[in-house]
Amino acid sequence: MSLKTNIERYYEWLVDNPKKANKKILATYKRMVDDIHHPFICEYKDQETGDVEKRTFVFDLKKAEKPIEFIESFCKHSKGKWSNNAIKLELWQKAFIESVYGFVDQETGLRRYRKAVLFVAKKNGKTTLGSCLGLYGLMADGEGGSEVYSVAKVKDQAKICWTEAKHMVSKSPVLNNRLRQTISGIYYDRKEGVFAPLSSEAKNLDGKSPYYTLADEVWAWEDLELLSMMEDGMSAREQPILFELSTMGSVRGKVFDQEYEYCERVIKGYLGQEGGIKDDFILPVIYELDDPNEWKDEECWFKANPNLNVSKSMDYMRDRVNKTKNNSILISNLLCKDFNVRQTSTEAWLDYLVLNNDETYTDEMDDSYAIGGCDLSSTTDLTCATLLVSKNEKVYVKQMYFMPSSNLDYRVNEDKIPYDKWAKLGWIKVCDGSKVNYTDVTNWFIQQVEENGIRPLWVGYDSWNANYWKDEMSSYGFDMVEVRQGAKTMSAPMKQLKADLKDKVVNYNNNPILKWCLSNLAIKSDENENIRPVKIHATQRIDGAVSLIDAYVVLMNHKEDYMNMMGG
Repeated sequence: MSLKTNIERYYEWLVDNPKKANKKILATYKRMVDDIHHPFICEYKDQETGDVEKRTFVFDLKKAEKPIEFIESFCKHSKGKWSNNAIKLELWQKAFIESVYGFVDQETGLRRYRKAVLFVAKKNGKTTLGSCLGLYGLMADGEGGSEVYSVAKVKDQAKICWTEAKHMVSKSPVLNNRLRQTISGIYYDRKEGVFAPLSSEAKNLDGKSPYYTLADEVWAWEDLELLSMMEDGMSAREQPILFELSTMGSVRGKVFDQEYEYCERVIKGYLGQEGGIKDDFILPVIYELDDPNEWKDEECWFKANPNLNVSKSMDYMRDRVNKTKNNSILISNLLCKDFNVRQTSTEAWLDYLVLNNDETYTDEMDDSYAIGGCDLSSTTDLTCATLLVSKNEKVYVKQMYFMPSSNLDYRVNEDKIPYDKWAKLGWIKVCDGSKVNYTDVTNWFIQQVEENGIRPLWVGYDSWNANYWKDEMSSYGFDMVEVRQGAKTMSAPMKQLKADLKDKVVNYNNNPILKWCLSNLAIKSDENENIRPVKIHATQRIDGAVSLIDAYVVLMNHKEDYMNMMGG
């Protein structure tokens, strides 16, 4: 290809400006450049016949540039200093658009990517870009009866991207002459197309056949129902596209974390890293800091803010950063919204940067003495069993969660948490009946001893509702230690756990449930500043965190004996 694409130009800029390019963006656009020069071949296996079909995806520059030409020719800014001026896309936006639209099936000409994810800090033109793409999908992408939906958790949010599109239409004579606007939609009567806002609050979501879905601020979404409904509706289209557009947020364990972590694994797959996966039909574009401490370095601000000095001024950023330097309470919001770093809620005891650890392990815990902990559940909570091994200046943590089968679907729908998916991945054992069978918990501890050689010297437990289970565990030779659930007992171990999490001493094998439980943890202090764990909200779960804290209490109370047994 003789002409350099915007993808190649942008990748060159990233390589030439390493302090302005985060690792995920570099990996994604390196893959795009590789695929331009080496057409991607995908193999499909027919499940019935066993035949293998090969499809080759090539880069079509004409198709890649068509939406860029549409946007810069017909779309205008609707507010601010550029109001009424034609939109001129930045290089990073052009590279994103070319990546979405340029890779096509060599035989059919249909687009490769069915889903494009853009996670970027606020005030980087995300809404404007989404509005432009929505109008392109409505009018110029060759689809008859196109249905374009701006989708969000609540109606007001869903309307933001759509309203921006309405304003663009009003300011553009070409668009205004061809599109009809009402209070509920933008209509392209010539091809019977519609662009409308849609939220999970809507009563009738069935029967939609989206061609474009613009999923806005996914960080606030509590469940996958609306997203799944849009994806199901798109199945009738030949080359639909789902755009996920979002900043980071403080809602942990729900839709955004699932989407972010999936994209992260796709990018790891590009790099051939452990934990990576292969998904060649999603485009993950994530602007964020590589290290949260980079917020103090102006040059690194571009990693999360590709539109810095364009839609987002350097003066604005300097003001925000200087205020934060003088008031540390503001740092969580700054990191989340201006530097696109995931955070926990303001009431949370642990900042997300403290609790998050993507490290994994294989057999480091095997054939070792351990400390156990357990938090037994009522009918609504999770039961969690914990084993930890302290060695090689690390604390390795292994957990198993237990839920009753009769409660699983209800809790998925009520809590908006993917317990069912976690069960399929092996993080949760589903027990028969309407409550957790504590013998299943006992059997897990026995299994760890017999199969992996992980032998707990002591097992900490809360005495509430545990008499039968304590006796059963004791009958198998486990040394059971009661852990009183009060501030005096738990305070020092909790503070030690926080310090160990901050220093990344604790390796919990990237367990998503423990990560979620830790993010739900708040504290209650007594008059002596001793702390104990409490839930932020009644519907959230902290059982995995409490089980780990129980193990930490036992570890601290038996530290010398334990280390002697470990030979240290």
